[in-house]
Amino acid sequence: MSDIYIYMLIILAGLAITDLVVGVSNDAVNFLNSAIGSKAISFKTIMVIASIGIAFGALSSSGMMEVARKGIFVPGEFYFDEVMIIFMAVMITDILLLDFFNSIGLPTSTTVSIVFELLGAAVCMSIIKISESDSETLLDLGTYIASDTALEIILGILLSVVIAFIIGGLVQFFSRMLLTFNYQGRPPFLAAIFGGVSLTSLFYFIIFKGLKGADLGGVTEFIAATDVSTFISVTFLFWTIFSGIYVYVIKWDIYKLIIILGTFGLAMAFAGNDLVNFIGVPIGAYQAWEYAEGTGLPANEIGMSFLSGKLPSNKWLLVVAGLVMVATLWFSSKAQAVVKTSVDLARQDSGAERFQSNFLSRILVRYSLYAAEGVQQLMPQRTANYISSRFDKLPVPAVIPKHADKPAFDYVRASVNLMVASVLISVATSYKLPLSTTYVTFMVAMGTSLADRAWGTESAVYRIAGVLNVIGGWFFTAFSAFTAAAVFAYLIYIGGMYAVVALVVLSVLLIIRSFIGHKKSQQEQKVTDQLQKAESKTIQGIINESSDNVATVFKRSKRIYKNTLDGLIAQDLAILRTSKKESKKLAGEIDELRNNIFFFIKSLDDQNLGASKFYIDVLGNLQDISQSLDYISKASTTHISNNHKSLKFTQIKDLKEIILRIHEIFNDAQEIFSAKDFSSLEAIILEKRELITLVDAKIDKQVKRTKDDDESPKNTTLYFSLLLETRDLMKESIQIVEQYYREYDASKTEPMQ
Repeated sequence: MSDIYIYMLIILAGLAITDLVVGVSNDAVNFLNSAIGSKAISFKTIMVIASIGIAFGALSSSGMMEVARKGIFVPGEFYFDEVMIIFMAVMITDILLLDFFNSIGLPTSTTVSIVFELLGAAVCMSIIKISESDSETLLDLGTYIASDTALEIILGILLSVVIAFIIGGLVQFFSRMLLTFNYQGRPPFLAAIFGGVSLTSLFYFIIFKGLKGADLGGVTEFIAATDVSTFISVTFLFWTIFSGIYVYVIKWDIYKLIIILGTFGLAMAFAGNDLVNFIGVPIGAYQAWEYAEGTGLPANEIGMSFLSGKLPSNKWLLVVAGLVMVATLWFSSKAQAVVKTSVDLARQDSGAERFQSNFLSRILVRYSLYAAEGVQQLMPQRTANYISSRFDKLPVPAVIPKHADKPAFDYVRASVNLMVASVLISVATSYKLPLSTTYVTFMVAMGTSLADRAWGTESAVYRIAGVLNVIGGWFFTAFSAFTAAAVFAYLIYIGGMYAVVALVVLSVLLIIRSFIGHKKSQQEQKVTDQLQKAESKTIQGIINESSDNVATVFKRSKRIYKNTLDGLIAQDLAILRTSKKESKKLAGEIDELRNNIFFFIKSLDDQNLGASKFYIDVLGNLQDISQSLDYISKASTTHISNNHKSLKFTQIKDLKEIILRIHEIFNDAQEIFSAKDFSSLEAIILEKRELITLVDAKIDKQVKRTKDDDESPKNTTLYFSLLLETRDLMKESIQIVEQYYREYDASKTEPMQ
């Protein structure tokens, strides 16, 4: 047999390791979001528990490997060379697709991706075989494809999205009605009952979902022989008594235990059932090669019917795969980015929203409000008031540690997330229904957040837009996986090993590019100074805290202004786009601070309300600065993008003089505000007024040039706009400096209030 297949196996082994890394980065959201969002236990403890769960799950996953071999296509209808083409196309597509979603921080389904990749590649090879046959037509496609399985999977996807959302919402609603947000103050027997139900669900999930399909000899036989109803009855009684002792006698928090066990269970199920998505195809290829080697026949004459049987998996391969998954979990920053998306969409409090509202999200919110109003009118007032009282939030602590990383939601919601996801996955497994763990866990979390009133009128359109984006990404996954795998399979069929090498090289280059881009993005986030919310209650405290923000704005404004005009002068579109992106980010951070004004004022004592006026004025001026920078960057980028005439030498000379002066002033102001040496502000005020005078002179000079010379209209319009916005930028900066100088001057004569 040709050595080409040995090379393909080596490539598939490398792709399998890479796929494990990108796959875990994506699927970590399944079992980490509840524990991380609730902060019930430390991050390191969460990782240790999840790692143990992954290790157990990997060792128990051998029973799932047959899905990749025979779940989507009929292996007996293909020859060895055709099966190897299918497997190679699938692995290349899977890596590229998952890495793309990880890079943008969106969770997708590895189950759906591998299924539609197998389907796409198999359909492509089937059509090729049909086209080469004199007796077959496209109507015979069903001979090659397990169409019933494919249809079940598609229906399972659609149903899991809806059912998980609805069940998650209903269970959370009744749990909150029972326990309220003050669940620690409720009677302990309620916690015991809740613990009994939750722990029974999770234990059943771990045993029947995590271990039932594993090849564990006597343990597997015992599980298979156990009556489910008896098991649930006995374990519910045991766990309820256990929870009662845990709460009443030991006086420990049962909700933390639920979160710990739930995280372990979902991590175990993920590794046990989704490991096939990452290494099932390479293992299938290796088993096909072993069989083909023993036949001594040409690759295009070796049928693959044997793949339809039950084949053992190498335990050592599972161990190695488990170790790679655990290492990825600890070191992948992309995994944490994907988890953050899920947690942010489900968080209880307000804050910066990652997604922008869209037409569909606005329509859904509007009609949902109409429906809610209609239900409220039909409901007796006493009932409505009672239900509303069960969702009253606990008062915010008077003293919150500065920059404290608060939980996104409480222990009750985290427990419900884990319990409901476990039950739904268990039920689907018992009925042999195909299901995506990503879809279930994500939609349960979204359903519980909606029922918990985390999506208020202030945030609903943004949260729903985020959910729609994620769901849209799932359908994009299916379409992209099918299409790309089919195209790659065709290219490999036409080009042979040359096409394999070319596609692998392309994949490596794209992944390296993605890795470098992700690292660069992380470094930019670390380098870029983030603006901080004010937490002080007095003017003096606000001056000290907000001066850091002002210093940061001056620092970033200096960079944005200089880079924008340097890019304009050099006609460098890349620099201009980067500056435009930076100015937009700065404006977004300032808007976030302004959105927090309501909560800031609410936290002030009556005697310190004067601090709010100062803080609001400062934020208003910072916003004006960001708007000027935004206009300058947009106007410059648009001018170069439209290929208008470049600035003339005299204009460039004048701009460079202004750039140099602004850079010096911003730099001096930044140092003063960083050091909080407000006694030196008077000199800055004088410098900025001199610069405004200089800009006015440049405007007059350009007016004379425009009248006397043959100037470009677009060029002149841009240049005047830059000068006018620069003057506004300086005026806004002066106002901030004067505010701080006045307060500093007042503090020398009377105490700050």
